[in-house]
Amino acid sequence: MLRIRERRIAARDARAVQLLAEIERSIAALENEDLLDLADIFRGERGGPLHEIAAREMTRRAISL
Repeated sequence: MLRIRERRIAARDARAVQLLAEIERSIAALENEDLLDLADIFRGERGGPLHEIAAREMTRRAISL
């Protein structure tokens, strides 16, 4: 029973990591205007994960709000 639970938890964690990677790829694929819109939407949520991902991508592209 414990092994089944461990496998279920490992599968859940793997799905969460995969989902986060997909979100990051989706944000990286945005055009500059759309990325700026996304960053603007989550600007008030400093420290939130979507703001951090958008800010990191904006830094990589050397663009700002």
